[in-house]
Amino acid sequence: MWLIDSSIGRKVVMSVTGLALILFLTFHASMNVVALISAEGYNWICEMLGSNWYAVAATIGLAVLVALHFIFAIILTVQNRRARGTDSYAVTDKPGKVEWASQNMFVLGIIVILGICLHLYNFWWNMMAAELGMNAGNGIGAVDGVGQIINTFSCPVYTCIYIVWLIALWFHLTHGMWSAMQTLGVSGKIWFNRWRAVSFVYSTIVILMFMAVAVAFCAGYVPSDYQEVCAAPAGCPCM
Repeated sequence: MWLIDSSIGRKVVMSVTGLALILFLTFHASMNVVALISAEGYNWICEMLGSNWYAVAATIGLAVLVALHFIFAIILTVQNRRARGTDSYAVTDKPGKVEWASQNMFVLGIIVILGICLHLYNFWWNMMAAELGMNAGNGIGAVDGVGQIINTFSCPVYTCIYIVWLIALWFHLTHGMWSAMQTLGVSGKIWFNRWRAVSFVYSTIVILMFMAVAVAFCAGYVPSDYQEVCAAPAGCPCM
């Protein structure tokens, strides 16, 4: 109850769920890069993370994390706007000038959520949901992850939307990561600037990994070992 009823508790939940989501993004980005190296390897990962019980459980767990993070973000935003404006993170040591990302974390978070919804539509819905029999998919094999990537990023509009999403996610991560560490009391005055630097570098690497896949496949790249399972049917986006 303390975590829900107290302001500090809400910020702790925000920080813990945020760091957990960063770990997930790190795994997801590392997995995506495999698609640039080996179609067979990436599709094997997709098959392993298909409709197995642990994959379904992980998906539910991830959804809970996102929901908690977003719900508490709304609560904190309303609370902080009433108390002291739009600064919604508990940071004891701040730079002299408030960062743009700090002032716009909630807006960036909304963009990130919308991007996640699009990502779920393009990939999860067409892969895991199809494998679970929830829909017929888009004509591409349920575990043909590379085919899904090619189909999605062959559309320049989708690619541009993804890049905008990733830029918003970068701003959200670069501020959110070090802010979460401050809220949890891991860093003090000495480590403040160090954590900011670590957050900048770490977030940049993760986002560049995602962006490299989108840009490469948009430019027509296809792994040398890729064998198309089946062509996307007429009526698919950008066809």
